[in-house]
Amino acid sequence: MEGLMGFVRSPAATPIVRRSLFYASKSKKNSWLRAKLNAENDPLLQAATSAASLRFQEMHRPEPLFVDPYAGCLVHPDVQMDLKECSHQYCLATKFIDDNLLSTVNHIDGLKQVVLLTDGMDTRPYRLNWPTSTVIFDISSERIFKKSAEKLQGVGAKVPRNCLFLHVPLESSDIQHSLYAKGFNGNQPSIWAIQGLPVMTLANFKEILLVASSLAMSGCLFLGELPAWLAETEIGTKPSTEKWTNKLFMSNGFRVDLVGYDEVAKSLGKEESPGEYKNILFVAEQLQFSDDQMETWRRELQRVEEEGDEEGFEEL
Repeated sequence: MEGLMGFVRSPAATPIVRRSLFYASKSKKNSWLRAKLNAENDPLLQAATSAASLRFQEMHRPEPLFVDPYAGCLVHPDVQMDLKECSHQYCLATKFIDDNLLSTVNHIDGLKQVVLLTDGMDTRPYRLNWPTSTVIFDISSERIFKKSAEKLQGVGAKVPRNCLFLHVPLESSDIQHSLYAKGFNGNQPSIWAIQGLPVMTLANFKEILLVASSLAMSGCLFLGELPAWLAETEIGTKPSTEKWTNKLFMSNGFRVDLVGYDEVAKSLGKEESPGEYKNILFVAEQLQFSDDQMETWRRELQRVEEEGDEEGFEEL
């Protein structure tokens, strides 16, 4: 895929025409995220804070992969610093996603739509240099997002000028409808990225894929990290993981490539941190038309048919 840090994009495929889907999450109420949790013992908050801590530590390395000036307000003041020479896989993935998001939106004319599926503490809307007319949608836990938003506002974090940042609660009963309500347009290009989103079950991720498949135009990209356990196989058995991932994504209209963290590290001139990391890094391309594209095509076909009927009537 051209522009993806040296990873070659395969030739554009002919879009697959499919029936328009109903709102992907309408019958699924996302009950998996509605459990009441103690704020002092919240696993989602702990996971998001741990990720922010890794970004904070990366920023203080002699040659950081990226700079996150806002991570400090999201972590505990006494966070332990681990400045080993090797780069943590999470930070390698963060850099990979950052670069590909910017590379993609900078090649889109007009309105640019970015959908981030996050842990609620993603600082990309503030720290990345988004081009003018970029609309960023963050889908994450509402309680985590609110906590981080307060802290970020406290340190003066702002999105770039002439850009728009909108939050869509992961707890929404219908995420697809919520995105539409916020102004998402399936007839405009978009790029989707997932990192840190609390995926509890395989069914949860299938819902996410269904939403992306319904909204993303043909040719749009979906990239990021997935928990390796979703593949129901050990992370070391890459052929099995690839086969499972290909089947899952293709069933939703995406062609997917797995990206090795060692490949990313090598392309950046870094060394990958030793130890097991139970995530899968991927880049997928939408092969189908979005629901909005299908509706536009249907209306155009109907218009042509009606004009043809009128011409035939006049001849009579």
